[in-house]
Amino acid sequence: PLRIIKVMNRPTISALLLAAFGTACLASSAAEPAKATSAPRPPKGVKAVIKTEAEWKKLLSSEEYRILRQDGTERAFTGEFWNHKEQGTYTCGACNFPLYTSSDKFRSGTGWHSFTRAIKDGHVTSEVDRKWGMVRTEITCARCGSHLGHVFNDGPAPTGKRHCVNSASLNFVSEGPSKK
Repeated sequence: PLRIIKVMNRPTISALLLAAFGTACLASSAAEPAKATSAPRPPKGVKAVIKTEAEWKKLLSSEEYRILRQDGTERAFTGEFWNHKEQGTYTCGACNFPLYTSSDKFRSGTGWHSFTRAIKDGHVTSEVDRKWGMVRTEITCARCGSHLGHVFNDGPAPTGKRHCVNSASLNFVSEGPSKK
């Protein structure tokens, strides 16, 4: 006998796959592995900040610790700075090292704030990240080694890069009123 099987259309399959992947990522974020990156690599003349994990736990909130020290990720469109427009400098949420400026920030539409480049060469370091079955480029603070997010090759000019950064990885130092 011939059986007729109803096949789902591509948008439905895509939506189901995306939902499953998102659920798996959120479920796994609570059990992400402890930070196992190399020692900080600050620029010449900058002293590295090295603390024990117990010291970091005392210094950071539980969400900051999960993201900065355990390579976590905040949900899209929820971070304090994802839609932030004020002019100033974004610093590391763990050690306050200057990392990005608002002039290099752009709206990527991803739900995380994005920058075309670091404030200066050497302030943000990168390494291959193979966690969760993906190959990405992780970005970290060069001074303390804390996780910031990931960098992708789909950004605008002048660099073509998109530094996709978690709000909990950053602090902000204002330069004054926002420009509209």
